[in-house]
Amino acid sequence: MAATLVTRPARDSDRAGLIALIAGAYAEYPGCVLDVEREEPDLLAIASAYARHGGEFWVSIEPERGALVGSAGWVPSPAPEYRGWRQVRKVYVARELRRAGLASGLLERIEGAARAAGAPGLELWSDTRFSDAHRFYERRGFTRGAATRELFDLSLSVEYHFEKRF
Repeated sequence: MAATLVTRPARDSDRAGLIALIAGAYAEYPGCVLDVEREEPDLLAIASAYARHGGEFWVSIEPERGALVGSAGWVPSPAPEYRGWRQVRKVYVARELRRAGLASGLLERIEGAARAAGAPGLELWSDTRFSDAHRFYERRGFTRGAATRELFDLSLSVEYHFEKRF
């Protein structure tokens, strides 16, 4: 099924599909709450938000149903110790398409853009509950560091830090 997908730059009009995709992923984990207006307002106009921050965002669409089934983006890392790096954000794949290579393809787009820009690597934060995602990132060459951060959000998120040097 993944062969029939179309991956393209995100549009602000992808809002409903993107919110549904991420809400579905959050619903798989007890205590995860997606509050778009207060905590994830960039989802309301994703292309504009990422352009404003100097990043890029892609979505994968299943054309027969018109369903948004994958997402991933990057922004320049805001952390001073990662100056010049790219921060990976919002890598999500619909449950029925996981382990079919879609997330790897999306991450390869981010890696390609980062390498082309001369970035020394990628970094990201991932909720401690997302253990499948952690295994995915580690298979893709990321290393989990010792650092964690608390977001003090509605989900009471604590996140692990990952990095991949080129």
